Amino acid sequence: MQTRVLVFLCLLVSPLLAVHVDLPAPYNDDCIIDHGTNLYDQKNAEKVPWYTVDLDKPASERWNEIATDYKDLITELIETLKGLILPTHPDALDLIDTYFAEMNEMIDQPYQDEIAGIAKATGVPVGEIVMYNIFYEIFTVCTSVISVDEQGKVWHARNLDFGLFLGWDPETHDWMITAILRKMIVNINWMRGGKLIYKSNNFAGFIGIYNGMKPGEFAVTANERFQEKDEGGHTGIIEWLNGTMPDGKWMTWLARETMENMNTYDEAKEHLMNTEMLSPVYYILSGTKPDEACIITRSFEKTDQLTEITSRKDPWFILQTNYDPDTEPLYLDDRQTPGDNCMRKLSRKNVGFQGIYNVMSSRTTLNKLTTYTVLMQTDSGQFETHLQSCPGECWPF
Repeated sequence: MQTRVLVFLCLLVSPLLAVHVDLPAPYNDDCIIDHGTNLYDQKNAEKVPWYTVDLDKPASERWNEIATDYKDLITELIETLKGLILPTHPDALDLIDTYFAEMNEMIDQPYQDEIAGIAKATGVPVGEIVMYNIFYEIFTVCTSVISVDEQGKVWHARNLDFGLFLGWDPETHDWMITAILRKMIVNINWMRGGKLIYKSNNFAGFIGIYNGMKPGEFAVTANERFQEKDEGGHTGIIEWLNGTMPDGKWMTWLARETMENMNTYDEAKEHLMNTEMLSPVYYILSGTKPDEACIITRSFEKTDQLTEITSRKDPWFILQTNYDPDTEPLYLDDRQTPGDNCMRKLSRKNVGFQGIYNVMSSRTTLNKLTTYTVLMQTDSGQFETHLQSCPGECWPF
């Protein structure tokens, strides 16, 4: 395993390897639709609890219930993360507990007070809650898909994969951070003025949005964007700390602001395309009409590419991982090719929660980093989160 990870790191910079190569057995791609297998069970979504975040409450109090219920797991997650960092960087704890705590004073409201409130409710130092809320800008890989059925109804889904290179456990054959995060997934109803504004799912104590749905209007998922240049989320953080990008938005906080303040698909699209960012990202946005589906490919300052579903080879679905549309992903991390192939095998006539869930449960779209699958249907307001894992001999990412 360590050898494979090192090989991946070495090859990540090589554009010559950007061609699909089948992974060796038993890690090879496997679309379960080929076997007539159905893994979808709506009852499994009931395992993920629902909470309410009331935006009318003081920011410092909004997360009290979640933070209190999950304080032991939040503590375990942060202690595990520190355990991975401190052996090689023994001075990091002082940096986290002092510098990151000071960093919270630079964060915009209401996030500054929300983070402080979570720290108070859990007893975890503010700097460590800040670290917890920003390291998602760096270590996330994902697969998102929007598909349109034969009746023109739009379906939106994603797998969130998290924990790459964060502690491989040779006994459980799992990533240590990923295993803890699976126990921290919650659904949230976001309320304002006594009314539901939108729905999301989150890791407990994390205040940004990776997936959100405004019923009857739009849904969005955010995928990290891999780039050849050193322009990942850590670069944006440094620029922000240096004061050169004071108005830049964290990718998950911009998604949250879009859910809270935009009311239509077109408003959301414009906001996600034109707001200054701190990290490169793909926003996968869907509405309620068959042509309302796109990938917004973002760099720090601008939108580099807008990909509409109607322009695709298969204009009834659009699938996005962590590489620019219409470019070949790195062959060791090619979730695009098997995902596209499995969607075609599903076919448009079988689009729905069951069919899409089975695509998302097929290797290598499903891998050792996968924590959950979220399924969203904006017209009906249906929102389901299913815990995911890939037991046995699965590719590590």
